[in-house]
Amino acid sequence: MSLKAIHLFFVTALSALTLGCGIWFLKGYSEARDNKGDLILGVVSIVAFGAVIVYGKYFLKKLKKVSYL
Repeated sequence: MSLKAIHLFFVTALSALTLGCGIWFLKGYSEARDNKGDLILGVVSIVAFGAVIVYGKYFLKKLKKVSYL
């Protein structure tokens, strides 16, 4: 397994984790309505999700000619 395949796996896992945490924190904020920390963490997680997606696209473009095996 190449470094490209492992890297792609971890970028995918990280994007799922950041999106899931963002949704979880925003849901917690909407239920509690008093906890500003959940709102801040939710927004930061969603922004991190966007950054990970941009990084993943950059990485795939950079290593377009490298094999997955």
